[in-house]
Amino acid sequence: MPEEKKQSGIWLLLLGTVILLAVVIAWSVKKQNAVEPSVSEPVIIEHNHDHSGHDHSGHDHSGHDHSTPENVADANRSLSEIVKDAWTWGPEFHSWHGKLAPDITITDIKGKVHKLSDYRGKDVMLVFWATWCGPCKMEIPHLIALRKTISPEKLAILAISYEPAAVVKGFISNSPLNYDVFAVNANNMPRPFNIVNSIPCSFFINPEGKIKIATIGTLSLGDMKAIIEAEK
Repeated sequence: MPEEKKQSGIWLLLLGTVILLAVVIAWSVKKQNAVEPSVSEPVIIEHNHDHSGHDHSGHDHSGHDHSTPENVADANRSLSEIVKDAWTWGPEFHSWHGKLAPDITITDIKGKVHKLSDYRGKDVMLVFWATWCGPCKMEIPHLIALRKTISPEKLAILAISYEPAAVVKGFISNSPLNYDVFAVNANNMPRPFNIVNSIPCSFFINPEGKIKIATIGTLSLGDMKAIIEAEK
């Protein structure tokens, strides 16, 4: 009989130990969950970058004003740094960067003839757009501001649409623009201009007539000025 009581006491001691361990483990897990975020819930990390006046329309990256064109460019930044900081656009037609831009002769909607090679000695921005393109329309205020910021003696802005002239003229009549606008046939354009299939697309051509960079996506005034002013 005493032996049975002894064994019963041992089992009770083991059971008590197991219960105590279970309580300790449960308390530890509860404490850990109280201080660590749930894996199933997303953790929102806000980015508050200052990209020297970059206004990237259409994206909200915590602190960027993407709607106004009143931005200033940082002339000390290199072209590679500008590309690295891009949010709403990216470089395109990489194999053409640094090459001489093919010469084109096109007539604007007012009847004036423009030859690309005639603009040697100044920067040129070829903008491919369309009246139905939302991002292109978002870019227009920035192009207007750019034209007001840099004189035609230093920069030519040529906005090219592959739509019928009547469509472009109708759009312009309701939205007067202060830069040159064209409605041309893509089949009459040389490569790489005739293979642009994503818009807005811009070719930045330096005073030597070489393509500095081509971009796909919406550019802000700050982006445009930074690219124009970048040395490389």
